[in-house]
Amino acid sequence: MAGKTRVAKYQADRTNQKLYFCRLSCQAAGNTNDKQLYQAHCETAIFHLYGALLAFIQELSHFYSLNMAMPTLVDVENALAERTQVSPEVQRLHQLRQQGFLADVERAYRRCLYAVPSDTVVEDSTTNGRVQAPDLIVNVVTLSNQWLPDEATIREWRQQLLELIEQLRAGMVEF
Repeated sequence: MAGKTRVAKYQADRTNQKLYFCRLSCQAAGNTNDKQLYQAHCETAIFHLYGALLAFIQELSHFYSLNMAMPTLVDVENALAERTQVSPEVQRLHQLRQQGFLADVERAYRRCLYAVPSDTVVEDSTTNGRVQAPDLIVNVVTLSNQWLPDEATIREWRQQLLELIEQLRAGMVEF
């Protein structure tokens, strides 16, 4: 790579940083007994975990020499299709977003962003269909977090994403 490290060339540092921040948030969640603080740390961990996914998509766009500031997976896929290229990394990420731990991460991320009443039917973008929202009990006083994954689950997702990124990076070689 002519003197540039992978981190510098493809901006992998942001991906790594977001994974690190997720780990710190999980540690903070595990070290508190306060329910609201625990929820705050878990939501922060989910935001950073989802941010790591977005940063890796940006890393992919740099690897494929696409000029995109804030690419989505679909943006990268479409830009490569215009060049008649296919990315095994994009295909794998799509697969895991449809059924796999990335689908769970995205669902948790959306639930951190939007309050969904228990009797509401919502669009589920992972299945392209309508689904009944699970019972979400949100009480302003107690801030019940029954829908929120615990920090052990978030840690597991982080480890799975880290391993996935390492596998995909190993296959990303210049040709």
